[in-house]
Amino acid sequence: MTRLTGGALRLTVFVGESDGWHHRPLYSEIVHRAHAAGLAGASVFRGIEGFGASSLVHTARLLSLSEDLPVAVVIVDTEERVRAFLPELDGLVGEGLVTLDECEVVRYVGRGRQEAAE
Repeated sequence: MTRLTGGALRLTVFVGESDGWHHRPLYSEIVHRAHAAGLAGASVFRGIEGFGASSLVHTARLLSLSEDLPVAVVIVDTEERVRAFLPELDGLVGEGLVTLDECEVVRYVGRGRQEAAE
């Protein structure tokens, strides 16, 4: 397990739920590539409403637009590891937003690892 505390970098990739990569959801491809790259972790969050550069509002309230809700993939790791992963996104994210934020990891413990952290 990766040990991660203190200063870190948070990578957030905003895409549409219907965006794909070779018959697979784009968000899933990003998560699997992050896992293969050995990053500390990745989570996908589905939005209920939003708009991006196209200015088209996507919402869960209208059935006709509910197939393409906003999705955020959030990855946190050391700055070096996150920046090394960025080229993976170049070929994947055609439409969307990629952001980086400095953050501080206070606690990072996996299941069954409580005793190791204390």
